[in-house]
Amino acid sequence: MADGNFDPGKAARDKDELLKAARERAWSLPLDQINVVETELWQNDTHWPYFERLRKEDPVHYCTGDEETGPYWSVTRFNDIMEIDTTHQVFSSDAHLGGITLRDMDDDFILPMFIAMDQPKHDVQRKTVSPVVSPASLMQLEPIIRERAAGLLDSLPIGETFDWVDRISIELTTQMLATLFDFPFEDRRKLTRWSDVATAAPGMGVIETEEQRRQELFECLGYFTNLWNERINAPPANNLISLLAHGEQTKNMEPMEYLGNLILLIVGGNDTTRNSITGSILALNQNPDQYAKLRANPALIPSMVSETIRWQTPLAHMRRTALADYEIGGKTIKKGDKVAMWYVSGNRDETAIENPDAYIIDRERPRHHMSFGFGIHRCVGNRLAEMQLRVVWEEILKRFPTIEVVGEPERVPSAFVKGYLTLPVRIPAKL
Repeated sequence: MADGNFDPGKAARDKDELLKAARERAWSLPLDQINVVETELWQNDTHWPYFERLRKEDPVHYCTGDEETGPYWSVTRFNDIMEIDTTHQVFSSDAHLGGITLRDMDDDFILPMFIAMDQPKHDVQRKTVSPVVSPASLMQLEPIIRERAAGLLDSLPIGETFDWVDRISIELTTQMLATLFDFPFEDRRKLTRWSDVATAAPGMGVIETEEQRRQELFECLGYFTNLWNERINAPPANNLISLLAHGEQTKNMEPMEYLGNLILLIVGGNDTTRNSITGSILALNQNPDQYAKLRANPALIPSMVSETIRWQTPLAHMRRTALADYEIGGKTIKKGDKVAMWYVSGNRDETAIENPDAYIIDRERPRHHMSFGFGIHRCVGNRLAEMQLRVVWEEILKRFPTIEVVGEPERVPSAFVKGYLTLPVRIPAKL
């Protein structure tokens, strides 16, 4: 982990050099050789120029892909992405057709989950869990989140370097998730582990093989099956497992469907908020004028939260499979083709968002972004995610004049979860 020798100016110059080289490569490669899922682009944060070129020259781009993904279409402009996301009759997210990531689910390990289902089943399962994030529930959750955020922030060392991802982003979101599931609190880090295992590529540091992934996810299923059995024999309650166990449309789920929905709720409730909390610290450090603006006017927190979620885009893409031929952007997507909606690119589309590469915490329309998706699959927990970020920042500004990034972030090696493994920071003083 970096320390007092970290020079933000040098880090910015190094980043510029890296991006310059990426830009040269992105604009000189033949279009048909651009494959934006290359892991290195996401680890180094150098995917931007590739998307810039695709938006400009080939916004509906056919890529032959690699062994992992096979061929797929990249859709990179805001309005085209929205069109595909809202045309769910043609573009399916069904797990049995491959699901929501470019890498297909294995035929013998398919995990149905409501985000990877089409209507009508999608609607009834989503409706079953939505009470836990209703406005009434959020009102009850807010003081709990605030108390926990305050406790975690008060426990941070002053003047010492520590990892923000582990101490705050993971811990806060995992505590929240444990509450939503009414999960044994002392075991909450299991949720973090299962989230990482579910989304990691083998050989990238989290798991070594697909076999290991299955084994650990079956352990997850075993643990949650015990909780299901407890809840089914108790009166209905407002937690995710009780809602599923007592829900008319979900109480007879097959084990793999239960596991699929658990993974969806764990990843959706953990990875995304976790990476936006870290992204907010990084973005404000990279844009000190915006950090100063926020300190001077804490009323900008809700707007800053939305801008961070756009700027970060915690899930880089969602995949669909075409159920029929469909014309878009002058191209014909054929029945059976895979389509990647690159939210990360749509959020930087200059034709839809003014000055999209800049981080501006008082934008006119800060919620005009696509990080939560559109249509029937729009993120069910989006208001909870925004609330968690808002509360964290309300508590940060009460305590610390600044939180300094003192090293380069280590990024998740994934074209799906766009996030951080570590971010070294230091808090020089308390208010």
